Amino acid sequence: MHVPDGFINAPVSLAAGAVAATAVAVSLRGARRELDERTAPLAGLVAAFVFAVQMLNFPVAAGTSGHLLGGALAAILVGPYTGVLCISVVLLMQGVLFADGGLTALGVNVCDMAVVTTVVAYALFRLLATVLPRRRSSVTAAAFVAALVSVPAAAGAFTLLYALGGTTDVPIGKVFTAMVGVHVLIGLGEAAITALTVGAVVAVRPDLVYGARGLAKPLELRRADGTVIEPVISPVAPRPVRRLALVGLLAALALAGFVSYYASTSPDGLEKVAHDKGIDSKAEEHAAKDSPLADYQVKDVGDARISGGLAGVIGVGATLAVGTGVFLTVRRRRSRAAAAPAGSEAV
Repeated sequence: MHVPDGFINAPVSLAAGAVAATAVAVSLRGARRELDERTAPLAGLVAAFVFAVQMLNFPVAAGTSGHLLGGALAAILVGPYTGVLCISVVLLMQGVLFADGGLTALGVNVCDMAVVTTVVAYALFRLLATVLPRRRSSVTAAAFVAALVSVPAAAGAFTLLYALGGTTDVPIGKVFTAMVGVHVLIGLGEAAITALTVGAVVAVRPDLVYGARGLAKPLELRRADGTVIEPVISPVAPRPVRRLALVGLLAALALAGFVSYYASTSPDGLEKVAHDKGIDSKAEEHAAKDSPLADYQVKDVGDARISGGLAGVIGVGATLAVGTGVFLTVRRRRSRAAAAPAGSEAV
């Protein structure tokens, strides 16, 4: 659902850019409360994983494909504020390095794919979490529903932006019907990927899933009369996350470097609707169309399999580096802010 340049006029694109910048600024502050010394590096990995899975277009109808948006997955794994930042980093890397999603439309894409999907998905996820039994299976079920709903919600948000600033004269009712209709189908794929990923992480490390925090209750020892034996509390070091991080990184590299070659080549939902309804009649060429990595191919590498695989691996590495840098910086600022009052009192 990457919106290219020329779909939305300049005033609405600028307004969307301002909203996106505000959302990112708010998320930078909010992420300080979500990230700790273990989850900050993992947030960068989540961004890299979303980048990799977005390369895997899957068929949803005749001549149409879809791909993961990732807002629900990121929000449930690392928190809604951090989730907005994860998807924003992915969109930035895709637009600048791979000419995927217009640069003047970056604000539109952040609003649509990062903010709307994350907010809608996490709000619905929390609502379901309050009514479902407190079990790991409930987390997976809530993730499925939240991801499913987030995709047509993003399609509806695009339709609204197009109604405000579309550059072609196409009836909005037709755009809305076509966009939401095809993205409900894409949402099923999004829901399956999100539920499988969240379920896999919850099964091995529920303590690292933001949406599953507080799910596991501590073991209670009781006397014969039923009274609880108070445990002796001793400091316990947090379990290392290196193994999970390594598995996640290898999975992202394999998906982007190898599996992506077998992804569907059909246009995605937005591209298909834009072509069928004439929305793309004023689309503009991407400013980075001559990038060495444009269209997820390494320039001057003749073999398509090797070229695409290398581009995917480079994308995963770049997204991981930028994302990890952002989240570690946010984490350090939180640590400094927490230490400042103690230091000032000491003085």
